[in-house]
Amino acid sequence: MSKGTPSFGRHNKTTHIRCRRCGRYSYHKKKEECSKCGFPRARLRKFAWQCKNFFSRNRNR
Repeated sequence: MSKGTPSFGRHNKTTHIRCRRCGRYSYHKKKEECSKCGFPRARLRKFAWQCKNFFSRNRNR
C-alpha cells in the first residue's frame, strides 16, 4: 500500500472525543486520558516548559 492519498481513505476511526473537563477533542478513547488537561487525573496536566491558558475556549459548544 502506498503512503499517499489512497491510504487516507483508511483513516476513518475516531481516536479522540470531547473531554468532559476542558471541552476539547483531546480525550483518547483507548488510553482513557485527555492529552490537553490530563483528565481523569485530579491534577491538571501542566509542565514548566509550556505556557498555555487552560479553559480558554468556550466549553459549551
